[in-house]
Amino acid sequence: CDNEMPVMPDTITLDRRGPAAILTFNRPHALNAWDGAMRAAIVAALADCDRDPQVRAVVVTGAGERAFGAGQDRDEAPPDDGTIEEWVAGWGRFFGAFRALSKPVIAALNGLAAGSAFQVALLCDFRIGHAGVRMGQPEIRAGIASASGPWIIGAALGPMVATDLCLTGRMMAAEECRRLGLFNREVDAGRVVDEAVALAEELSALSPLALALTRQRLKRFDERDFAETLALWPGLLRAVRRDQA
Repeated sequence: CDNEMPVMPDTITLDRRGPAAILTFNRPHALNAWDGAMRAAIVAALADCDRDPQVRAVVVTGAGERAFGAGQDRDEAPPDDGTIEEWVAGWGRFFGAFRALSKPVIAALNGLAAGSAFQVALLCDFRIGHAGVRMGQPEIRAGIASASGPWIIGAALGPMVATDLCLTGRMMAAEECRRLGLFNREVDAGRVVDEAVALAEELSALSPLALALTRQRLKRFDERDFAETLALWPGLLRAVRRDQA
């Protein structure tokens, strides 16, 4: 039976369906874009899921029908020069939470996945898509130098695809996502969460320890690139700021 999960801020919800915890990005009016407080809430929710032995997999999705997530909320004030390192450290904790989880993570893609939300989808172990999904890295079109995009996209899809997406800022339609192997399964739009839960149930039949150790091993392949990304990120922010001053 389904169990209650801890009370969460209204920017996210956390529910249980069988062995799956369903973490929903809950700002549909803003295409589920996140700010620093929302990212911190997601980190805390993932930690709760990791501690719960009855949770065998985590499903992440977006509220509404339009977007999995639009990435960083552009209405949030950017960090000033004195807080850039602290701001980047917050992103390190955010991405690191998805990487460090001991349980499989499944993205139920219910629409647009752009910028850092696209990157989160790539950090998930599985992606359930539908014909209306669009994914990409549009930061360059807003004059933003992508710090984490080249690392995450390059690790998942290779340097040529990362170069294309990061330098053009174009969005990929579902057909291209399908061709690149981004969808592990594809269903009708209204069934992505159900299909993700079904996959979670399949995974729950496997050894939790074997899954945790194998996932840990997979994440170690790009640990050096993760650390390098966080180290270089503040300099990129400052360079763009000086150019725009």
